[in-house]
Amino acid sequence: MRTVARGFTYVELIIVMAIIGLLATIVIPKLASTRNRALIAAMESDLRNLVTLQESWKLDSGSYATSIPASLWSPSTGVTGPTITLTGDGWTATVGHVSTTRSCAVFMGSTSVPPATKEGVPACTP
Repeated sequence: MRTVARGFTYVELIIVMAIIGLLATIVIPKLASTRNRALIAAMESDLRNLVTLQESWKLDSGSYATSIPASLWSPSTGVTGPTITLTGDGWTATVGHVSTTRSCAVFMGSTSVPPATKEGVPACTP
């Protein structure tokens, strides 16, 4: 009588490892892309909030602020900046993130700051 061996054969294990490896090569680049999109979304969201705060600040005080007190607004975790510059008829602001080389900008008034091209609409570098 023969005894029946229990468990997996080496061939079955190699096939499963090959399938897992193939799935990993497909999924990992997509996850990196998703992470980058999340970082960009955080920077754009912070700039939209900054636009709202600056407009409120101007209504209250009559001028735009060059720095915002942390008690009123602070950027998301990892977002660096904002760097706010006053212009003749408005302001510009740029932010970055510690986890990417990309940056985002927004402006109000007629002086644009790359990559932003529309007033009040945040834009990020490619």
